[in-house]
Amino acid sequence: MRILVSTVIGIASGIFCWFLLTHFHQGAADFTWAIRAAKYLLAGKNPYDTPLEQYPMTAALFGLPFLWMRPEAAAGAFYGISSALLAFGLTRYGYYRLLIFLAYPYWAGILTAQWSPLIVASAFFPLLLPVTMVKPQIGLPVALTHLTRRGVIACAVVLLLSLVVMPRWPLLWVGQLGYYEHFIPLLVLPGPLLALALWRYRDRDAILLLLAAIMPQRWFFDSFILWLIPKSRREILATVFFSYGAGIWRWYHTPHSFTEVGRWTVIFIYLPMLGVVLWRGLVKRDKPAIVPSEADSHSLRHGNLAGTSQP
Repeated sequence: MRILVSTVIGIASGIFCWFLLTHFHQGAADFTWAIRAAKYLLAGKNPYDTPLEQYPMTAALFGLPFLWMRPEAAAGAFYGISSALLAFGLTRYGYYRLLIFLAYPYWAGILTAQWSPLIVASAFFPLLLPVTMVKPQIGLPVALTHLTRRGVIACAVVLLLSLVVMPRWPLLWVGQLGYYEHFIPLLVLPGPLLALALWRYRDRDAILLLLAAIMPQRWFFDSFILWLIPKSRREILATVFFSYGAGIWRWYHTPHSFTEVGRWTVIFIYLPMLGVVLWRGLVKRDKPAIVPSEADSHSLRHGNLAGTSQP
């Protein structure tokens, strides 16, 4: 059943992405850079001959399987596969987790075939962790909070392979970063409030929020990684609801700077996530201790753990 549901989501999202890109004549949109870099790699050319190429060489490796397709179809297939993998990972913990697909950043990403769904999926599958190196500004928070031995080995293999095919790419890539226009959530008012997550510094979700808050970002779709934080149906629905504040603002307003984009991202996406993290801490602190009954105490004294009334 999980495979069927994930496949349906993947096909539907892939077709819709393809339709949007075709309708608006966007080609492969953001996925264009991975395809272009892959073509240049096979031709022995330098993919960093333009200041607009701001992706690491690892993106080219992921673009190779899609070279035979038309740009719009390649981007649609990529987004569909990403969504299917994410859905399959989410349903391991309950079908209600699929509600994160309703979040505004997911739909903002489908317009330009973004990497964020695949990066979120890498949190559930260690062998997918190398995809976090494609877009480090949103990949690092996910990678650093979901490290496994297999994931680290997979990252090392992909990184080594990229260095074998083009040893100088890290230097060339770093030289392009100055052209990246961005905002940093923590530094955009009211972003400093996000530092309150330090109160829950032992919580992996709080660390994810803090790491994301210090990373340079560009648009609403980058914040989709934050939907690894809400776990319950109530948390997911609440954060999804608030995310559309950013969507409605964008619908009626053309931002004049990335700082402006950052401010509304913080207000409608980051701060609700902060609320989720802090609320969990309050609930956990106020939760009363479970006092065993007399019968439970008797069972525990005699080593009969299965006989306790508490699960």
